[in-house]
This record gives sequence, C-alpha cells and structure tokens, in this order.
Amino acid sequence: MDPILLFCTIFFAAICFGFLVYSKKSNASHPNLPPGRMGLPLIGESLEYLLTGRQGHPEKFLNDRMAKYSSEVFKTSILGEPMAVVCGAAGNKFLFSNENKLVTAWWPDSVNKIFPSSTQTSSKEESKKMRKMLPNFLKPEALQRYIGMMDMIAQRHFEASWEGKQEITVFSLAKRYTLWVACKVFLSIEDPERVSKFADHFNVLASGIISVPINLPGTPFRRAINASELIRKELMAIMKQRKIDLVENNAAPNQDILSHMLLATDENGQYLNELNIADRILGLLIGGHDTASAAITFIVKYLAELPNIYNEVFEGNFLNPFLLLRMFVL
Repeated sequence: MDPILLFCTIFFAAICFGFLVYSKKSNASHPNLPPGRMGLPLIGESLEYLLTGRQGHPEKFLNDRMAKYSSEVFKTSILGEPMAVVCGAAGNKFLFSNENKLVTAWWPDSVNKIFPSSTQTSSKEESKKMRKMLPNFLKPEALQRYIGMMDMIAQRHFEASWEGKQEITVFSLAKRYTLWVACKVFLSIEDPERVSKFADHFNVLASGIISVPINLPGTPFRRAINASELIRKELMAIMKQRKIDLVENNAAPNQDILSHMLLATDENGQYLNELNIADRILGLLIGGHDTASAAITFIVKYLAELPNIYNEVFEGNFLNPFLLLRMFVL
C-alpha cells in the first residue's frame, strides 16, 4: 500500500476511535442525560434524520425514538450537535414558559457562518433587543393596517399563480406568498420580480440551514452560505438607498421594520451597524418563511378534505373562528 494512503487510513481510524472513546466517556460522566443514542461520531444520527425528511415522513424519526426511548424526552445528535428532544404538549409548555429562566435560546455553530453577526452578541441578548424593537409593528393596531395590503397581495398572487391551473403545489406557492408579504412589511418591497429574486436564494438558504454542516463546494451548506451572502448584498443595497430616502424625506421613519432599525439606537446611543441589521432582517424573513407557509398549506389541505367546511368558507362564513377551530380539531 502507498505509504501516504496507509498513513491517512491509520490517521482517520485513530480520529474515529478517539471520538468513540470520548463519546462513551462523555455519556458515562453524565448519568442524568435522557435515554437515547448519539449515533456515529461527528455526524450523529443526521443521515437518518435527513433521509426520513426526504421520504416525506420526518415525523418517523421522532416517533421511532419516542416509542423506543421515551415519549417525553430523548437524546440524539443531529447536524453535528448533541441535543435533547422534548416531546408533547407538556414539554412545549415547559420550554416556552421558561425562556431565559430555566432554558435559553441557542444556535449551533454552523449558523454563525450563515449569520456572521450572531457571534457579536449572545442569543439571549439578541432576543431581548428584538422583543423591544418589534412590538410597534406587531401590536393589534399595526396588524390591522396590514390586512388590506395582505389581501391585495393575495389577490395578485392567486391571479398569477393559481387561476386557470389544473394542478398546483400548495407549499411552494404558499412560500412565495408569505415571502411577498414579508418583503412588503419588512422592506416595503412589493414588486413580484424583486421578490422572486429573493425567493430563489431563500429556497437554497432554507434547505441548507437544516443540512449537514459540511462546508465544501457543492454541498447544501456551502450553497446556503453563498445564498446568504447574495441576499445580504441585496439588503445592503436596499439599506443604502433607504438611508438616502430617509434624509430626503422620501421614506417615513415608521414605514417598515427596516426604517425603524436604521434609526434605532442602543443603550449607548449608537446606531446598529449595517451587517447586524441585514442579519436581523434576514433572520426575520427566514423565521416567518416556512412557518406561515406550512400553516397556510395545512389549511388548504384540510379545506380540501372537509368539503362541508370548505363550502361554508366559500359562502363567506370564514369570519367565524370556530370554523377553523373545528377544522383543526377534526
């Protein structure tokens, strides 16, 4: 065997053995960890997690481990990070009612490569700042102002992408709609062509964030990093023009979240830097992208499966919230 190849083989085997030994010692020294397994060194159970997702049954990964280990909490390792998965309504209530008390927000190291500014502050401090910054745009009075805008975008979206089609893929179209609304609310952008430029990069970014964090050319993770840089570059250009518009009174300070961030100052009276603003806007866009799209997709799914409720919605009874409640209960 070639000496270099032999050396590389032995070196790789030694690394794997070291990780196995470390993993066993780590687990043995923490007897209070929940039941479960950490999988292979480095990659953990990432491959099985991603495989079940690609097969269209991501819940299988969770259900199998809940049945085997615990229906309340189990440990695993996904995307290079050890973690505990908390299950059920009681677990979710515990997490969301103890934020910054018994639990704190946390992001894996791979996210730092997509959001460079995340290394400048803790996730706890960042969440506090965002909570102080967003209420003016998310309180009931502000949300009422968005209804007409959302209705207008919905009508244009249906006309362009739904009408006259024999078959549609709801989730992809719902993502396009939610991104369109988000671009309008956050950036005052409503031109479909400009939104579509964001959409292409966002799809790459969204899929790469939940991929194995291998930063090599051609991998989903590398493509996600490149997509985030392209989006950030576009946001920087938008911010540059918005600053000019604010100085010339062509834009209002409370026009959207971008204007508010450009004019906001911290406790020391310092303005936020552009990279930080770009990453915050990017995080907001991503955070509301798939979640709202998934909710819309499920509503369409249940309306298709429950024709009696669909007929009532079609007749104009959708203002009754109990109809939607019945739909989800069923």
